[in-house]
Amino acid sequence: MGMNDTILKVKNLTKEFYKNKKLFTAVDHISFQLQKGECLGIVGESGCGKTTTIKMITQLLKADSGEIWVDGKQIAGQKQQNRKEIKNLYTKIQMVFQTPQDSFDPRRTLGDGIMESVYNHRMSKKEARMRMEQLLQQVELPLELAERYPHQVSGGQCQRAAIARALAIAPDILICDEATSALDVTVQAQIVDLLKQLQTEMNLSILLISHDLALVQHLCDRVLVMYQGKIMEEGTPDAVIQTPKTEYTQMLVEAAMLGQ
Repeated sequence: MGMNDTILKVKNLTKEFYKNKKLFTAVDHISFQLQKGECLGIVGESGCGKTTTIKMITQLLKADSGEIWVDGKQIAGQKQQNRKEIKNLYTKIQMVFQTPQDSFDPRRTLGDGIMESVYNHRMSKKEARMRMEQLLQQVELPLELAERYPHQVSGGQCQRAAIARALAIAPDILICDEATSALDVTVQAQIVDLLKQLQTEMNLSILLISHDLALVQHLCDRVLVMYQGKIMEEGTPDAVIQTPKTEYTQMLVEAAMLGQ
């Protein structure tokens, strides 16, 4: 893969917070790349810095130092683009969160929730409706679910609808932040299979944040192991699981084996 196949590049990214009046480094000079069409896992227990990393990539938090590049354009760091350019680049990134019900307005149907993101892209009502139905088919949900409200569907169905909504404007990068951890195990497996299928069909680049190595092994092409703000190791999931280089990874592997 050449450099121009890199859709997301993070270089020396750092973020510090004050915690109990002490300066605490949440993310410590991390660098990684996500290639087009690749699924990259960032794995580690809570507090390792993975959520802070995602918040910097999605501009919810400002990085203290380091660079973030999306599709060859710099969006954080010294030579960043203008605001409008950054906004355009952000239509390329969409998120799927841990609790799917939170992604939707409880007073509106799922169909409306999915169409909402398309409306902003100057589509007529008819076009938006067609796009929404096409998206429901893509995530394997029956069309009548469009008329239901978030509390009227199961967690798995709601997460499929949230994925449909994230895909509505055809992003290049889908960030899944613990997107299956609130679901039961059989539903988790179905959502992972769906993501895998979408990755192939749409040449989607997926950044999967998880504490669950078994899940990452099933879905990701490469994995980064994060601990105390640093990337401890990276490689294919099989390599990381079979020959962990650090005690910390060894511990994660053992936890994953126990869970199976």
